Amino acid sequence: MKYHILVLYYSQTGQLRDIIDRILLEMGAQCVIEFKQIEPEKPFSFPWNAYDFFDCMPESVQLIPEPIHPIRTDRDDYDLVILGWQPWFLSPSIPMTSFLKSSYANILKGKRVLTVCGSRNMWLNAHEQIKNQLLQLEAKHCGHLVFFDRNPNLTSVLTVIRWTFKGQKEASSWLPEAGVQKNDIAAATRFGKPILDILQSGQWDILQQKLLDQQGIELKPGLIVLEKRAIKNFRKFSMFILERGKRGDLSRKSRVLLFKRLLLVGVFILSPISQLSAKVQLVLNRRKLEEEAEYFKNLRYRENAL
Repeated sequence: MKYHILVLYYSQTGQLRDIIDRILLEMGAQCVIEFKQIEPEKPFSFPWNAYDFFDCMPESVQLIPEPIHPIRTDRDDYDLVILGWQPWFLSPSIPMTSFLKSSYANILKGKRVLTVCGSRNMWLNAHEQIKNQLLQLEAKHCGHLVFFDRNPNLTSVLTVIRWTFKGQKEASSWLPEAGVQKNDIAAATRFGKPILDILQSGQWDILQQKLLDQQGIELKPGLIVLEKRAIKNFRKFSMFILERGKRGDLSRKSRVLLFKRLLLVGVFILSPISQLSAKVQLVLNRRKLEEEAEYFKNLRYRENAL
């Protein structure tokens, strides 16, 4: 018996497809795997123009969908759907939101869905939004994996800026390679066996724990403090920009540029202070933050968790 797996994903750079390919590498002989990439009607360029990149923040944060090309699958019944996604501005990317809010997402109703995230380092709020959307679609969220850049925060910011705006992923004389480390991508094959075991046994309620046992999600509690602060500010500023129009509307350009300047100040000047403050909170509220970390590593959805 062969198991049918549908992979739905969006990736500008191809890194997320590489991760998913590695996860599935040792499952191919026993599975029929169908890949479908989400394609916006108005593609997002890569490398990015800097203004266009920051102009995406309000729609990303407020989960505003845009038209996508039709997604036609080979069948209606799948044993598992893998949903590959990335965060944009601490929220699901616009293409992923656009899919989840489209009629094409009805394919997920009643299906087992494994989510796979490729991220710089902050993915908590975005995953909460994904969990909520899957609930609305009556999908059966059975597992989640997170792949992230292990470099120090400031280093990863600099490498992702170089990659995003110059298209250079490769290491330079003073910065390492951008993105998820090659060793972590190569090691993603370890998740194939537990996924296949569950396909064979049907014990879906234990899949997430099996993935966690394989270090499928690593989360430092201090990151929760930083992301809570950041997403609160993003939500406020996204509404401030949207008051002046939709993405691409020049009447909001001054507000987008103000957001860009403030974000860069926050990243390069205020971030070290915020990290120190987060460490203090971790000492004072360690038990609470550890409990929250356990929540975020699992699949239960709690409204207003961030």
